[in-house]
Amino acid sequence: MNVVDRALQREPDEQARLPYRHPQPKESPPELVIPSVIPEDERLWVPQQTNVWMRPLLLCASRGYWMNLLRVRKSGVLSRHRHPQPVHAYVLKGSWRYLEHDWVAQEGGYVYEAPGETHTLVVDEHVEEMITLFQVNGAMIYVDPDGNTLGHEDVFTKIDLCRRHYASVGLGEEFVDQFIR
Repeated sequence: MNVVDRALQREPDEQARLPYRHPQPKESPPELVIPSVIPEDERLWVPQQTNVWMRPLLLCASRGYWMNLLRVRKSGVLSRHRHPQPVHAYVLKGSWRYLEHDWVAQEGGYVYEAPGETHTLVVDEHVEEMITLFQVNGAMIYVDPDGNTLGHEDVFTKIDLCRRHYASVGLGEEFVDQFIR
């Protein structure tokens, strides 16, 4: 019998559906619930390049990571980059790949990117639109083919990008605050 089964066995049925009666820790930040991650309002998509947008879901300044949707509506090379921490990805629509590997991340697929790896993200010609949920821990370090650093992004540069965009589309720079933890 597993731990959950043992715990449920000890709790009488009439108490199983009662909510927790005590306050949550005051230091715990509030939950973040986004009812529809693919928004109807196009202003929520933050432009990163021509035909490339991000939709922030969580910008965790206290832990140095972010979760976002990446939407691409063009084919070609997006970026060559390295991550000092792991990255997780779930493909919602379309497909993409890395020049350095022989696999293709396809709709419904999950990708784990190991820390330290350098890869070049490509969206192929036949893909009309790609949308992928990414959790990026630490930073994205943009590099040339020899690994020389060209730039970087982290949760703080993402927050700044979102602030500028939301101010420019009339939502106000504070609109991004709802995603920051």
